[in-house]
Amino acid sequence: MSLAARHLEANGIPTVIMGCAKDIVEHCGVPRFLWSDFPLGNSAGRPLDVESQAQTLELALRVLETAPGSRTTVHSPLRWSPDAAWKRDYLDLTKLTPDKIEERRKEFAEVKAVAKSKRDGS
Repeated sequence: MSLAARHLEANGIPTVIMGCAKDIVEHCGVPRFLWSDFPLGNSAGRPLDVESQAQTLELALRVLETAPGSRTTVHSPLRWSPDAAWKRDYLDLTKLTPDKIEERRKEFAEVKAVAKSKRDGS
């Protein structure tokens, strides 16, 4: 995405990248970057949280309109959790029981099924 954004910008089309991998995106040198301190894959807001998704989109559009120059990074004020411990614990399977892992797999499968049905218009 970062390279596509740079190409679009070089051809006169303004872009803003929303992402969670700050070091990688900044290294690529995108023109405008909205960084969310969320787990990878959640740069558009918290899953199933329409309010956080709308806030993230609104902020991204503001970044697009107001960035003072190239390679501008804006930090989203939203937080994944009030406690930063999630960064240490997120996806650490050694801290989960086999039952908890299975429960999370089922939850993930349900979310994927909902997304697929919405995508397919069911």
